[in-house]
Amino acid sequence: MINVCKTFSLDREKHGLEVLVDISCRIEEGEFVSLVGPSGCGKTTLLKIIAGLERATRGRVLLDGFEIASQTDKVGLVFQEYALFPWRTTLQNIVIGLEIMGVNKKERLAAGMEYVNMFGLKGFENRYPCELSGGMQQRVAIARTLIMGPKVVLMDEPFGSLDSQTRNDLQEFLLDLWQKRQDTVLFVTHNVDEAVFLSDEILVLSKRPARIITRFQVDCPRPRDRTSVECNIIRREILSTLRGERVD
Repeated sequence: MINVCKTFSLDREKHGLEVLVDISCRIEEGEFVSLVGPSGCGKTTLLKIIAGLERATRGRVLLDGFEIASQTDKVGLVFQEYALFPWRTTLQNIVIGLEIMGVNKKERLAAGMEYVNMFGLKGFENRYPCELSGGMQQRVAIARTLIMGPKVVLMDEPFGSLDSQTRNDLQEFLLDLWQKRQDTVLFVTHNVDEAVFLSDEILVLSKRPARIITRFQVDCPRPRDRTSVECNIIRREILSTLRGERVD
């Protein structure tokens, strides 16, 4: 990202709401990077710009040297809301992207079953979303994104609506999956503990208009102890930084 700025127009007199200011950073292939910041500072807007769903007012987002100017299958986005189709089964939801791309039925169902097994959904492939727990629905949503093979995976508070135990379980599941696949992940969260547990690096945004005010390298070895001295030092430093960025 190079000097990404975003201003939303509010009225005919061209008054605008400045949301993002000169966001610049480089994320290396295979890194797991988390983004934290005050509520409403523009984290989701930034993800939408990276995904090509929203246009930056100024600045550029580059992937492998090429600018992302519109939606692309090279970038996958997982939302907090599962956004599953209620009339489609687990398997049908997972393969919908392949179906839209025109992959033949035999191939897409075979690929879908691989992800059913990989995501611990065996036995639930023919269940509908209303028959799944929140944690299982989010696994389906993540599988639906990863089956498309994106080069970059964006996650917008994917575990925010889950209870703490399910959230911890899915954090460990996601981390294990990432270590096996080495996807490039940009993960938005309000939970600093979650960011420290998962990330190689944490970017801290200011209050709106948001800018990157600091970057924390998380050098704690994996598997991480959530209560270790090293993790708690980083957690305290991030929380101290965020306290100075509370929205008035």
